[in-house]
Amino acid sequence: MIPPQFPGPAWQDFERDWQAFEQKHVWHPYAPMFGADAPYPVASAQGVWLKLEDGRELIDGMASWWAAIHGYNHPRLNQALSDQMQQMSHVMFGGLTHRPAAGLAARLIDLTPGTLQHVFFCDSGSVAVEVALKMALQFWQAQGRPEKHRLLTIRHGYHGDTFGAMAVCDPVGGMHHMFSAVLPKHLFAEAPTAKTDADWSESQIADFRRLIETHANEVAAVILEPIVQGAGGMRIYCPEFLRQVRSLCDAHDVLLICDEIATGFGRTGKLFACEHAGISPDIMCLGKALTGGVMSMAATLATTKVCEGIYADGKGVLMHGPTFMANPLACAAASASIDLLIESDWQQRVLAIESQLKEELAPCAVLSQVADVRVIGAIGVLETVDPIDVAKAQAAFIERGVWLRPFGKLAYIMPPYVIEPDELSQLTTAMHDVTGRL
Repeated sequence: MIPPQFPGPAWQDFERDWQAFEQKHVWHPYAPMFGADAPYPVASAQGVWLKLEDGRELIDGMASWWAAIHGYNHPRLNQALSDQMQQMSHVMFGGLTHRPAAGLAARLIDLTPGTLQHVFFCDSGSVAVEVALKMALQFWQAQGRPEKHRLLTIRHGYHGDTFGAMAVCDPVGGMHHMFSAVLPKHLFAEAPTAKTDADWSESQIADFRRLIETHANEVAAVILEPIVQGAGGMRIYCPEFLRQVRSLCDAHDVLLICDEIATGFGRTGKLFACEHAGISPDIMCLGKALTGGVMSMAATLATTKVCEGIYADGKGVLMHGPTFMANPLACAAASASIDLLIESDWQQRVLAIESQLKEELAPCAVLSQVADVRVIGAIGVLETVDPIDVAKAQAAFIERGVWLRPFGKLAYIMPPYVIEPDELSQLTTAMHDVTGRL
């Protein structure tokens, strides 16, 4: 066998035209390897602006999939990474520990609602969900009740792309229907349609109530995204539904998992979305904005009840252990991001964004291609009548100097909290103009 040589042909192709090489060899999310539209190359990012390789500058209305809440290249986050790098970038968490992990855990315990006292650090949001599901299943196994092994959720949900997470995503309209033959069969209740408590009626909870009452002896946990369902449809629902779910979980001895990966750290106007309903879960998943968008990291928090329950078998070993668990760099970035958020006027900023989005997106409601306009916190959504031609819409947005990435029938905005009013207006104007021409 001839030993590999480097640099070789691939590197030569890269040096000749790195973008052509990348498009030929590198996969992108939910895109084909061959025949996909060429991605837009980013050279740098600062504040809410992305600078492309060709010099064009775009206002980012996506906060890099909702993570970069402080904008890009923030000096506090950069300094936290630089300082930690001088000490250690990584060390295994098996049998070892470090101050950055303990400090981040203390922050999360103090900030999250209820009695979430125990923290498991993960690599990504999907992994945080996997860990939460394992916690729930091991909890009941340790209680001598292995028959409680199914999960109950609501339709239109999205919880990640790994297999456990896929199994609780919407089984019909979700992105993972092609795997249905190999996924566990869980229970899906109708999702609420009431957006506010003023629209509440008992019919909103009827299907959920029927399923949890019928299957309580086999349901380990309920998992849902509180108040806002993200990639499954950008749906907003009323706090009363969440209160009812918490009450039914308590009544039927079922754990409640809140997936706050997209909604945590202020995105909906509350620090965590479950605060809109005044409830707290048994297990909570965090991610995305946890590090301010500078590194991948997530966390799964649990109550002492859950931890003691898992330990009831005398072992209490949670069967998960990522190689980069509690990476010190990521912990340092997350702590700096949390401090930056808490020290800022984030609530007023998000409230101002919400007010501006409501005012400036309202005229879109009369457009023939717009079926619904909805806003909560720093989230604005236009739901269209027909599916959006993503490539065509993105090109039109870029012509207007903004970066927005629609999907399905949704054109939406989730900007960094540091966005200025004139920058936000440029985004909303582009949403109106482009959607009006679909």
